[in-house]
Amino acid sequence: MRLTADYHTHTVYSDGENTFLENFRRAKELGLAEIGCTEHGFSHLFRGLKRRELPKYILELRAAEKETGMRALLGLESNLRGESGLCDLTERDYAAFELFVVGIHVLVRFERMFDSRMGLGSWLRSEMHIKPSKSLVRQTTRAYIRAVERYPVDIISHLNYCCFADVVEVAKCCRDYGTYLELSSKKEHLSDEELAKVADTGVRFVINSDAHSADRIGDSALAEEQIARVGIPLGRIDNIDGKMPSFRLAAWRKEHL
Repeated sequence: MRLTADYHTHTVYSDGENTFLENFRRAKELGLAEIGCTEHGFSHLFRGLKRRELPKYILELRAAEKETGMRALLGLESNLRGESGLCDLTERDYAAFELFVVGIHVLVRFERMFDSRMGLGSWLRSEMHIKPSKSLVRQTTRAYIRAVERYPVDIISHLNYCCFADVVEVAKCCRDYGTYLELSSKKEHLSDEELAKVADTGVRFVINSDAHSADRIGDSALAEEQIARVGIPLGRIDNIDGKMPSFRLAAWRKEHL
C-alpha cells in the first residue's frame, strides 16, 4: 500500500509546528501527488485559522507550492458547530477553498449552548469512560448527517474521536452523498468492530496523517495496521496506489464558479 496524497495536515497557522514550505518539502520527498492544507476552522476558540489571516495564508501557501512544485489544496478542517449541521466553512468561502473537511472539536463557538455538549461534554465523558446518553448520540448523529446533507463535505475527519454518534448511520449518509470517511493515522477513532460495521455500508475511505509536524506528513502506519486487522478492501480506499479521490467541493466549484 502506498499513499498517493495526504488530505489532513496542519501548519503554524493553527496548531501545527511547521510551515507550508517544510510540509511541502516532506510531501515531495515522499513522492505524494498532492497535499491538503487543513487548518482548524474559523470558530475554533484558540487554534483556528483567522479570517483576517486568510489573504496572507493563501499567498504563503501558493508561494510554497510554486517553490516546491508540490500541488496543494487550500482546505479547512471545518468545525461542526451544531445539531443543525452548521459548519464554519460556508458557501461564501467556496471560491477560495478547494477541500472541505469536517470534524467535531472541543473548544469551538457552538451554535447553541446545548450543542456544546457534543464537544466538551463528550470529551469529558470519553476521558472519564462514561457511557453517553442516547439523546447525545442522536444529537451528534444528526449533526454529522445534516452537515453532509447541507454542504459539499469532502471528508469527515476522525469520526467519533472524543464524541459519540451512530457511526453506521453517518457512514450510510456519507456513502449516499459521496463524502469520504477518514482513516486517521494519528489516532484510532473507531474500534475494529465499529470500522467493520462502517465498511459494510459501502462507504469509501481516505487515509490521512492529521500531521501537526512535517515528519508525520504521509504517515499511514496506524491506519494500515487497523485496515489489515479489520480486512478493509483496498479498493475502497481512494488515495492509495496511484488513485485520487473525487471530491464534492471540486464538483461544486466546477459547476458554479
